[in-house]
Amino acid sequence: MMNDSAAILDDLLSRWHSHCRAYQANQQAPRDPVFRDAKSGRGWDSTDEIIEDEIHGSMMADIDFQVSEMRDPHRAAIYALARNLSTGNSVWMSPRLPRDAVERARVVAEARGQITDRLMRCGVM
Repeated sequence: MMNDSAAILDDLLSRWHSHCRAYQANQQAPRDPVFRDAKSGRGWDSTDEIIEDEIHGSMMADIDFQVSEMRDPHRAAIYALARNLSTGNSVWMSPRLPRDAVERARVVAEARGQITDRLMRCGVM
């Protein structure tokens, strides 16, 4: 079960980082009032696709909130971990993390434990 939760966390953090990178501040520029509550810009989305997008957006918002509530250096560790998981490389680090590799690994392991616990309590995992 531990390996499953680690894989699930890796997938969630990777998708969360990609979701955050795709965010645009003003993507809903002036719209016709008739369509202000429309959930999709494409007219051919099925109800299932719209619901799936809503659930995905809600999960990403929950992850974003839980990470933002963490304290540094654990929050910085999650940001760096999510970026590494999203890009598929282990080259991204944060200056807020310890320079010593052993100490940095300990902080990342603690951060993974904290975020796993937070996401389980809020129902994302």
